[in-house]
Amino acid sequence: MIDVINERPITDWMPLTKKEIEKRGWDELDIILVSGDAYVDHPSFGTAVIGRIMEDEGFRVGIIAQPNWQDDLRDFKKLGKPKYFFGVTAGCMDSMVNHYTANKRLRSTDAYTPGGAAGFRPDYATVVYSKILKDLFPDVPVMIGGIEASLRRVTHYDYWKDELKTSILEESGADILVYGMGDQPLREMLQLLKKGVPFSNLHTIKQVAFLQNKDEELPKNKNWETVELASHEECLEDKIKYASNFKIVEVESNKWEANRIIQHVGNQTLVINPPYKTMTENEIDRSFDLPYTRLPHPKYKKRGAIPAYDMIKFSINMHRGCFGGCSFCTISAHQGKFIASRSEKSILQEVEEVTNHPDFRGYISDLGGPSANMYKMKGKDEAICARCSSPSCIHPVICNNLDTSHKQMTELYRKVDANPKVKKAFVGSGIRYDLLVDDFNKNNDDGNHDEYIEQVITRHVSGRLKVAPEHTSDATLRVMRKPSFKYFHKFKEKYDKISEKHNLKQQLIPYFISSHPGCEEEDMANLAAETKDMGFQLEQVQDFMPTPMTVAEVIYYTGVHPYTLKPIKTVKTKEEKLSQNKYFFWYKRENQDWIRQRLTKAKRPDLVEKLLGDQQKPSEKKVPNWLEGRRKR
Repeated sequence: MIDVINERPITDWMPLTKKEIEKRGWDELDIILVSGDAYVDHPSFGTAVIGRIMEDEGFRVGIIAQPNWQDDLRDFKKLGKPKYFFGVTAGCMDSMVNHYTANKRLRSTDAYTPGGAAGFRPDYATVVYSKILKDLFPDVPVMIGGIEASLRRVTHYDYWKDELKTSILEESGADILVYGMGDQPLREMLQLLKKGVPFSNLHTIKQVAFLQNKDEELPKNKNWETVELASHEECLEDKIKYASNFKIVEVESNKWEANRIIQHVGNQTLVINPPYKTMTENEIDRSFDLPYTRLPHPKYKKRGAIPAYDMIKFSINMHRGCFGGCSFCTISAHQGKFIASRSEKSILQEVEEVTNHPDFRGYISDLGGPSANMYKMKGKDEAICARCSSPSCIHPVICNNLDTSHKQMTELYRKVDANPKVKKAFVGSGIRYDLLVDDFNKNNDDGNHDEYIEQVITRHVSGRLKVAPEHTSDATLRVMRKPSFKYFHKFKEKYDKISEKHNLKQQLIPYFISSHPGCEEEDMANLAAETKDMGFQLEQVQDFMPTPMTVAEVIYYTGVHPYTLKPIKTVKTKEEKLSQNKYFFWYKRENQDWIRQRLTKAKRPDLVEKLLGDQQKPSEKKVPNWLEGRRKR
């Protein structure tokens, strides 16, 4: 008898147990996926997407979600041995970012676990899972992927161990790594396996990495040139060589026609094949239009809600990729610099599916993407894009060839609004405000900037609009690859004017980072003073965390910028980081004496006055009606 949960048969989900496999009438699985996340069958969760793609290619897929790695390892054995391979991912987040704060304090919750409970995945989950599988099933290939594996594919600095680590392929013992968004390489891989090609012969596929013996000849491909990085051992000896490596990796990752990269690691050679070109509309639609239940697996029903799912279950992801290239961000490194946009038809079809969710009450929480307002944006002349290797399309200036029209987004928002089942559709993910400031973005050919932001403010803000100026210091912002803070002032003027016109009182929520490379303590004091003057009282803010494969991580470790090799000062100690962070909270009484002493020592009485108002007697001090500034990362 088929179990029915939420009026759906259990076979609508990919199987998590042997019993569910038997209900499907299968005697074995072709592929088993092992994930650090609970299984949520939704297109925002990578394991679900990868599993559904495999099903779409005709493979029988099972999932081992959050296996216990500390007992007799029965979880890893429960589905048996797959016919083709194990696929391993740490989950939607790097497991170390998931576990630890910027000050390396253990987090007490995990948003990708039922009940938000912590402790259901190991540190360095990809490595731990892969090693276990290799010990238990030495003859079965292991493929690794997801953001943790993707961004650790070459020699990288690990903030949590404070050391340079080798490629995750070498550390995990996995056979192959799929980096970035795996839809395209995975389909090619599966089609070859169906034809009988051995797993060991998949080394000519784009967007994969693998290790081979140092003296072995590289797989032949007449279309690829090969670029060699400094070896892992050279990087251990020379930080400048490590910094130089990063520039090569980032440049090649941002090309349409990239080179193959190799790096020697001991007696082996790491081979990283070039990435695929950005997905076409049909390709990305195909991934989003697969038969997801859009629900967590029923087994979690008694264990509590999954916070990450609750946050996105009524959201719509319109595109992938980000051309911002921010120094501290991993989005472009993993999803790509060029935007892959879904069709209107696919998006509106998903809207309809969301409205049919049993808990839907008329509100879509987010119509967005990595940066909400990049949908459908691309080069006007894509032949120019094909020759470009710049890490950002909008820094230091917006590229003249970038079509930044917001017209298609504006029209799509209106079509979503027209759905009678939708009361409100919000833009919950952050927008790039600089794209809407005419002084910075000269590419406003259709004059749509004001129309778009007015549409967003009047129809799509759920009480607050999130934007990310990140800092007020121009010097720090240049290191961040972000525009001058003067453009945030311009945007706020526009935001306030439109809000006043419509008699709306919706908060503008700016995000800021402390302790970023290039940021001095005095810069943080200036940030606090300037944002106070603008009426912001910041409550939840971000302390910089150096994550693998970012410009800022390289600067943090090496002390130099990877593109110029010139020194950039970075605070590193816990005390220095806390000192910078304290300026965000100038309004807290416990910080005020400390701030006064630090700024007096720095001979900045002007900042003491701006932040603490020392010229007034305590009884005369006025308490302004601050806007609340909250930051959620």
